[in-house]
Amino acid sequence: MVKLFNLTTDQIINYNENIIPKEIVIGDKSTLEQMGLIQQLDEEDKSTVFKIIDKMLTTKKFKDFFNKNVAAL
Repeated sequence: MVKLFNLTTDQIINYNENIIPKEIVIGDKSTLEQMGLIQQLDEEDKSTVFKIIDKMLTTKKFKDFFNKNVAAL
């Protein structure tokens, strides 16, 4: 259990719920807080997050372009 939960034996025996990190829900944070949390990630995870955002923004631009030009026909 020590290795699985990355806790010391003392932390497991003398369990205190305040020491265990709680789930982070990024959607209920301000934009500034969201960026701060993303900046805490390691470089590989941060890069993955930004690649996903890049892909979503590119897809949105193409959809907007397509919708605007189809509407003009």
